Amino acid sequence: MTYTRLRNFSSIFLRYSVAFLFLWFGLNQLFHAGAWVAWLPSWTSSLPVEPLTFIYLNGIFETVFGIFLVLGLFTRLSALLLSLHLFGIAFSLGYNDIAVRDFCLALATMAVAFHGSDAWGYDIKLRKSWWGHTSAANFLYLYEKSDPPAKENI
Repeated sequence: MTYTRLRNFSSIFLRYSVAFLFLWFGLNQLFHAGAWVAWLPSWTSSLPVEPLTFIYLNGIFETVFGIFLVLGLFTRLSALLLSLHLFGIAFSLGYNDIAVRDFCLALATMAVAFHGSDAWGYDIKLRKSWWGHTSAANFLYLYEKSDPPAKENI
């Protein structure tokens, strides 16, 4: 196997890595919500929801869009929402080691959004068979009206 052939796997590897990261955090928040209350920023106390409810909603958000990334479904939209979410978390933490880590993970997630679909995702299959080239597909997949990228030879 050559390095050029391995390059085809980089977008797939990055998408799965980011997806499992969000799945781990999302599921951890759903199953151990009490442990996450201490991480909430102070401004969340002014929200009309209880801290545990806020954590459960955040866990659901990260889990659902993490599943979308694992499947390669709505890849650009999912990665865009997750990266903006993580940028917000990083900035709310201020300047410390966890904020820097979250900022870098948000950049990696934004890279998935910039790349979009890859050879192992369902986006390309759905665009070709189900959505076609409609305005709904353009909105949901955040891609221009050109043909979807050709499937990479893997």
